[in-house]
Amino acid sequence: MAEPLEPRNPRVVAAAKLHRSAQRRKTGSFLAEGANAVTAALETGRVRELFYSASAAGREHELVAGAAASGVRTTLVSERAAQQLGETVTAPGLVAVCDLLDVPLHELLARAGRGPGFDAVLRPGTEPGPGGGRRSDADRVPDAGRASREAAASVASGIPPALFAEAASGLPPALFAVPVEIAEPGNAGTLIRVADAVGVDGVLLAGDTVDPHNGKCVRASAGSLFHVPVARERDIIAALDALTAAGVALLATTARGELDLDDADPVLAGPVAWLFGNEAHGLAPELAERADHRVRIPIRGRAESLNLAAAAAICLYASSRVSRAR
Repeated sequence: MAEPLEPRNPRVVAAAKLHRSAQRRKTGSFLAEGANAVTAALETGRVRELFYSASAAGREHELVAGAAASGVRTTLVSERAAQQLGETVTAPGLVAVCDLLDVPLHELLARAGRGPGFDAVLRPGTEPGPGGGRRSDADRVPDAGRASREAAASVASGIPPALFAEAASGLPPALFAVPVEIAEPGNAGTLIRVADAVGVDGVLLAGDTVDPHNGKCVRASAGSLFHVPVARERDIIAALDALTAAGVALLATTARGELDLDDADPVLAGPVAWLFGNEAHGLAPELAERADHRVRIPIRGRAESLNLAAAAAICLYASSRVSRAR
């Protein structure tokens, strides 16, 4: 058996530098720590190298052996090196160097069937790639004339084009989560995990946001970062304009919204993007006004408000329930 690499080994040092955002951008890679994240990374073909300690190999023998069998470079490291590669107090001893996952906004929309020429785009989940899957191979319909036929049929039926296209596809309407200027990586990871659980088509991090490849965000997502397409767009207005142009209704969560979530089913039946505000300050008033609807979550107890993750879970689940009941 090869000797384990120690903390000063150049490969260990290079990997440990990926704890810094600048180094992640420079190399196009990031670290995924722990069995859940590493398993998801391996399943989606994102792993460049897997570092493991002897104790981790004893606990996760099948995972390490499976990675090696699939052609992934697997490297034994000492317990001290594993601690250096990890960020948690008790290092799990499993750290994968992975390709960055975020995709451009236009690709996020195309993957969900909301972008130009989306019929020729293979949805996530049909082959390894950034993000996981919401749609299947059967969703791919390379028909150049379909859009014009649907537009004509929409006019004839009186159904808005966006809703008609969703209905014609036989798929649930597109659903997006748009956290705006989210600052806490744990909240970002939790929101991505919620989005994965309810079947969201994509998460769009708008404005000056946390890096989704931050270690705390990756751990909080519990592997979901590898399942859900994630995009970043620093220009908030440009992001909202792109969603609107794609036929997606913008829903702002606000305590004083004119639409109660309990009464929002007709709106939730179509393609929507939920806007969630910053943890400390909420959604800026001008952005709430920019939305098509401002939705309030009814609070029937004495709690003053809900935190970001709780509000996102309630709203996204409500959308998922309505869209899949059609």
